[in-house]
Amino acid sequence: MIYYLMGKSASGKDTICRALRKARPDWKGLIPYTTRPMRSGEKEGAEYHFVSERELQRLREAGKILEERSYETEFGIWRYASVDDGRIGRAGGGDYLLIGTLESYRKLRGRFGEGQLFPLYLELPEELRLERARRREEEQEKPSWTEFWRRFSLDERDFSEEKLREAGIVRRYRNLEWEACVNEILADTAS
Repeated sequence: MIYYLMGKSASGKDTICRALRKARPDWKGLIPYTTRPMRSGEKEGAEYHFVSERELQRLREAGKILEERSYETEFGIWRYASVDDGRIGRAGGGDYLLIGTLESYRKLRGRFGEGQLFPLYLELPEELRLERARRREEEQEKPSWTEFWRRFSLDERDFSEEKLREAGIVRRYRNLEWEACVNEILADTAS
């Protein structure tokens, strides 16, 4: 099974993902690749593999890209991709915990089949997301408020109720308190 964690910006995806990995070390990870610059506090290979356009192109040519998406930012185009590790979605490959967007969830569901993915959609009241995101942006060496607002406005479109319905997202996990949210996810995913 592929457990797929997603939610709007600042909904707590990275925090929940770390807690789930600690609680379920048997769930394998597939760290996404990105061409965006590393943020303050990020480490290569923790939440992302930071690669150049050229490195991403080599992975494309090798047929390793499972899904890819691009975003036009104030800094240029940033790409994100899930890269095949040779085991994911295959018999005997084990369970995985992935983190991404609704768009990437739909692409992977199309590739592996609906029965292979278990959606974990995080939600949080907008005012709390806004406060978390504002604090995170202020911690950056060079805060970019244009990029901050771009992400927030795109989230409203990318995670609209219509798109959530089309993707078959029914269950939602409210991340008001991360430990309770993790426990709820663990209860729903117990095998």
